[in-house]
Amino acid sequence: MNSNSTPILVTASIYALLVLIWATTPLAIVWSVQEIHPMWVLIIRYFGASIIALFLLKLMRDPLPFDETSLKSYVAGSLNLIGAQLFIYLAANYLTSGLMALIFGFSPLIAGLIGHVILKTHKLVALQWLGMAVAVGGLTFVFADSADSKVNPIGVVLMLISMVSYISSIFWVKQINAPLKPMSQATGSLIVSALGSVLIIPFIWQHFPTALPSGRAMIGFVFTMIMSSIVAMLCYFWLIKRLAASTVSLSNVMTPVIALVLGATLNSEHISSNAFVGIVVVMFGIVMYFWKEWREQHINKVH
Repeated sequence: MNSNSTPILVTASIYALLVLIWATTPLAIVWSVQEIHPMWVLIIRYFGASIIALFLLKLMRDPLPFDETSLKSYVAGSLNLIGAQLFIYLAANYLTSGLMALIFGFSPLIAGLIGHVILKTHKLVALQWLGMAVAVGGLTFVFADSADSKVNPIGVVLMLISMVSYISSIFWVKQINAPLKPMSQATGSLIVSALGSVLIIPFIWQHFPTALPSGRAMIGFVFTMIMSSIVAMLCYFWLIKRLAASTVSLSNVMTPVIALVLGATLNSEHISSNAFVGIVVVMFGIVMYFWKEWREQHINKVH
């Protein structure tokens, strides 16, 4: 089914679901690690998600090839999962869920910067450079009142490492360009991530969970395992095939705002006045960065 034959309401609903899942994931991570060591939560999440993904793969009758190119692609994809998520889970002990989402909202900007400076795949225009500068300036405002905003430099560094892992994974998977179906790629990457997470066990064995966590922690854990690892992934690949990349990237503007509201309402996360002003400036900077792509997409539709 192509984009023309897909009802706009279906597309809009799937898009809204993806944004909601991405916006809720930081809060779910914060909840899930409150009573159990973050690395144990991550390990159990990936093994659980791998089993669910294998079941769905069998249901969809998609293959799971193990040739050299496919294996490389699974490893590259796992850098987004075990690589990026490992540092997000560690950061959950230092930052509020809203700030985690806000910092990760910078990933498209960093990806554009890497593409321009290192890979030379595309050229950034003046408005995009200005948008980056405005967004960074806004983030400085957010961090200005660290006591109220609960901003910890360690958490910020962990989130930046996570972003680099996430972006590197995208570029690496594209460079390998394995002829894999989205579900096959995701399942293979989840399995590699689950197996890779086993290497962490000797370092955290003493923190092995001995009791079931509270209901809220369980909700956070189940949400990340099913919604964040499986449903969001399927929504994302479905949308990428039917919408322009710039349209999907608009979620990077909406996600942090929703995440901050959810953190404040469901987790009593305080947003200081400096942080609020900074958030608005960051969102404005990200809009400026994407303006060129959105405008070009609109002109192409008109013509």
